[in-house]
Amino acid sequence: MTNTTHKGKLYLLPAPLGENAHAETMPISVKNKIEELNYYVAENEKTARRYIKKIAPDKPQPELKFWILNKHTEASEIPTFLEACLNGKDMGLLSEAGCPGIADPGAEVVRIAHEKGIQVVPLVGPSSILLTMMSSGLNGQNFAFYGYLPIDKHEKKQEIKRLERISLEQNQAQIFIETPYRNEKFFEDLKQNLHPTTLLCIGCDVTLTTEYIKTQSIAQWKKTKPDLHKKPAIFIFQKE
Repeated sequence: MTNTTHKGKLYLLPAPLGENAHAETMPISVKNKIEELNYYVAENEKTARRYIKKIAPDKPQPELKFWILNKHTEASEIPTFLEACLNGKDMGLLSEAGCPGIADPGAEVVRIAHEKGIQVVPLVGPSSILLTMMSSGLNGQNFAFYGYLPIDKHEKKQEIKRLERISLEQNQAQIFIETPYRNEKFFEDLKQNLHPTTLLCIGCDVTLTTEYIKTQSIAQWKKTKPDLHKKPAIFIFQKE
């Protein structure tokens, strides 16, 4: 027999970029949808429940069901996370911070949803990558996000120089993130290996009350010492 069950939708639910984020960074549409949903895929159940409690305080917590997706999740488990959608229930995919699927393990769930014919509905929310790019003054018509560079010092140096060449050849802004406790070391690596005239934008604590976004040349950055230690940061460079 043909399965005629109506499939639920997978809603991509942004989360604030930090504890002291401005309240207006989260649209009312996210709050409204969280008040409706009881099934969630999240990285951490404790923090997901805390966020849901904060944004929808009247929602009964015992009704919530979570599937946990993080570095410990077996790949074979992930397709089963969407059973509720296949049985007609809407689900939410929650990021720990920012938008699901962007520098986030939720991308795999979204890919499987497409394979299974489940409608994916992205909701508007803060993305530190996009917000920093918007604020950088660098080429918003041609940019690439690379995520993390290699940890090995020699490999990192080679990659920085290679991507700087691409930036010049293609007039392309290059975007990176780093583990917060390695931010200052990464900043030093960029100062040491990029050309003095290359422009570098640093976006730190974006949307928080301590937000810091600044673009200047590497030569100028060598005279500046921003406080990046253990803070979420985005780095964007462009050689012109």
